[in-house]
Amino acid sequence: MSLSQAQKKAFRSIGHYLDPVVTVSENGISEGVVAELDRALTDHELIKVKLALPERDDRAAMIDELLDASSAELIQKIGKVALLYRHNPKVNPKLSNIKRFEEHHGRR
Repeated sequence: MSLSQAQKKAFRSIGHYLDPVVTVSENGISEGVVAELDRALTDHELIKVKLALPERDDRAAMIDELLDASSAELIQKIGKVALLYRHNPKVNPKLSNIKRFEEHHGRR
């Protein structure tokens, strides 16, 4: 599913207020990181991921691996932080960052 530019813009504005919920260290992606990423995307739909890697190319490769492992879509990356989105049709409105910020940003 591809998002429109307007949706991505709305998600970026929501992402501004979020803190990273998953951190990937220099050790790379483990089963635990993938499990936590999956849980966070299922609960929140829109999350920030912090990549503790010094090289830009390594971070880009790590983001690609995370996207493949989670079936998420990259909304934005700035420095060592990536904003990821994966739609959940059965989302809990109290946990979803999209639903919680919906009134503030006029989405949907």
